[in-house]
Amino acid sequence: MAQQHRKKNEELTIVAKELNDSNHLYFELQAEKPFPKVFPGQFVQVQVRNNAEVFLRRPLSVHDWDEQNGILSLWIKIAGKGTKSLSEMETGQHLNIIYPLGNSFEITENNDDILLVGGGCGAAPLLYLARQLHAQGNKFHILLGARSENEFLHPEKYLPFGEVNFMTEDGSKGGKGFVTQHPLLEKHISEFKLIYACGPEPMMKAVGKRAAKHSVPCQVSLEHMMACGIGACLCCVVSTHDGHVCTCTDGPVFYTHQLKDWI
Repeated sequence: MAQQHRKKNEELTIVAKELNDSNHLYFELQAEKPFPKVFPGQFVQVQVRNNAEVFLRRPLSVHDWDEQNGILSLWIKIAGKGTKSLSEMETGQHLNIIYPLGNSFEITENNDDILLVGGGCGAAPLLYLARQLHAQGNKFHILLGARSENEFLHPEKYLPFGEVNFMTEDGSKGGKGFVTQHPLLEKHISEFKLIYACGPEPMMKAVGKRAAKHSVPCQVSLEHMMACGIGACLCCVVSTHDGHVCTCTDGPVFYTHQLKDWI
């Protein structure tokens, strides 16, 4: 995986906000100073300062990054007190974040046999990944799954980068069923040379096992509780074949063959 880079603690201004009826929150954040280099798969630690009951920062994947205009985008699932408090913030207010954290996806070049798989809000890192893969001359398929159509965030943004396929559990968009039931994973997985997956852990494990069966390398982005984001608290330890490591510093991106009991 790519190396980590210098971290910054900054106040970013909320310049755009969306909140849909499926409790998904979207922020665009802008910094007064130039951003440090951000890579696909990295995350930020956001301070929840508008709720005194929330002491720990919230780790959030980088959804997209516009280097030219200095805009960092986050896609957040409202799941508890911290994210609920974040959803109550408005444009013009400031978020304190530490970033960029963690490692990143390894980006291939000039490849036309790649598959990106995302499930629910866990697919957040895939948009920036797709943007970077496309910039490096890759051609690829994108497969996105969710419970229903209203859980997809701006699916049209993926269209310039590759062929986009959808699966929903209620059949409201694309095929009906789980993302792992799509023909790209059931019938055509052996045709790919590399798979990137983000989303619920059971989904990623299922993708990783199928990829391993056909000797296809698979990179996944893990979602673990991260209190500090810098490897000090040890609450995000994951078991690998090289021992126990911190998801926040040695990850969040791993190859599935590195992870113990995954394949």
